[in-house]
Amino acid sequence: MSEIDLQIPSAFDPFAEANAEDSSAGSKEYVHIRIQQRNGRKSLTTVQGLKKEFSYNKILKDLKKEFCCNGTVVQDPELGQVIQLQGDQRKNVSTFLVQAGIVKKDRIKIHGF
Repeated sequence: MSEIDLQIPSAFDPFAEANAEDSSAGSKEYVHIRIQQRNGRKSLTTVQGLKKEFSYNKILKDLKKEFCCNGTVVQDPELGQVIQLQGDQRKNVSTFLVQAGIVKKDRIKIHGF
């Protein structure tokens, strides 16, 4: 009998392809705008994924003045710097970032509800 090449099935990683795409130089860096429900009608809007070359505090100052809400910049160990705003400001923030030229419209992802 001749030897047959056997392929032994190995563990399949469904995220291997996605991780390989993220590490490539041409991958899209998305800005994620999310809403977090607090209690009752209260909510927080979070913005993450902005480039590190931008001044988060200046962007936050303009957002607070434009939308008449309070906010802060939070340092997260996994996500880096995250902007938090009071209230549901998802659409307002996305239009502001596009009009200011900070992010292109196709690189914004809005999450929630």
